[in-house]
Amino acid sequence: MASPGGACSGATQIQTSDPEERVMDQRKRKRMISNRESARRSRMRKQQHMDDLVVQASQLSEENEFILRRVNLTTQMYLNVEAENSVLRAQLAELTHRLSSLHEIIDCFSSNCGPFDGNDHQDDDLMINGGDFLNPWNMVYLNQPIMY
Repeated sequence: MASPGGACSGATQIQTSDPEERVMDQRKRKRMISNRESARRSRMRKQQHMDDLVVQASQLSEENEFILRRVNLTTQMYLNVEAENSVLRAQLAELTHRLSSLHEIIDCFSSNCGPFDGNDHQDDDLMINGGDFLNPWNMVYLNQPIMY
């Protein structure tokens, strides 16, 4: 049964006769439809955001792998250059030592030490004929190994 004020329970009466109540029901339905649409849009935005994050994570993972490969390649190249540099330094030290030994030999010959020390009769022969030092058949002193 209806109450004198026109208010009735929603379960017993489907249509209301009061125009205000009809307007309220329409507003309620519009709000409910609007809320459903808003929730649907919100879910779509959330899904789109998740899809974007998945794509971004994939791109970052690929970029990270690329950078890691470049770092490994650069490290390998560095180690190769470092090994080559070490070999070159050892060769430099050896050649520097050999050059120093050759300079000592030259200094020895130019200061008349050894078999050409000035007291030997070959000193005159060295000045006149080029001596044994310049004779290609008698290169005894030049064929000696360089001692370190």
